[in-house]
Amino acid sequence: MPVKNFALDARLTPPVLRARLAAGPDGRQRLLAPGVGMFRSAPDPGALVGPDQAIGALEILGVVHHVLAPAGAGGLVIAPAEAPRGPVAARRPVGFDDLLLTLDPSATRGDSAAQQTGATAGATVSGAVVLRAPTSGRFYVRSGPGKPAFISVGAVIEVGQTVGLIEVMKTFSRVLYGGDALPPRARVVRICQTDESDVAQGDPLLEVEDAASDQNTKPHPA
Repeated sequence: MPVKNFALDARLTPPVLRARLAAGPDGRQRLLAPGVGMFRSAPDPGALVGPDQAIGALEILGVVHHVLAPAGAGGLVIAPAEAPRGPVAARRPVGFDDLLLTLDPSATRGDSAAQQTGATAGATVSGAVVLRAPTSGRFYVRSGPGKPAFISVGAVIEVGQTVGLIEVMKTFSRVLYGGDALPPRARVVRICQTDESDVAQGDPLLEVEDAASDQNTKPHPA
């Protein structure tokens, strides 16, 4: 697929919506759809959600919106009986005030510290660190069909290097390697997304490990 436009800054600002909060008689919180569209990229059951945290993406008339948890929301995502069958994160149509997520406020940080790793950039179990998507959209590992991938497992990359593309409304932006929690020179341990995957802001793209000692290894070309 040809790339129509490369924006050097991968930090886009897609529109943002805030889910509606409703309290249930069981003490659980219901996060409701703020509009009509296709909802995707919800956190998995057991993930910890707090105010202003991204809880998925809502596509309305072809425009992808970030959906944030409202003020007062907090708890672990559970799989409620009234939710549609299938994975919570599956792409599905929703109407205004349809259920997006159910949270259990009684099960918070103290009950599941391990679940917090998905919400922040940090170390994985293997000791690698994660580069996360700067925005929601469709992730590409190559510039077009038949083109070589920007990176591969085992490649050494440096700050400012292109590791993929994200498409939002047919505009393609480079995803550049770098971040406060990431080493300036790193080796790719795992590519977390396949080509043309739909991702939400904060989804893992790459796992990398420090390669500062590999001074004789040339970085993978951008």
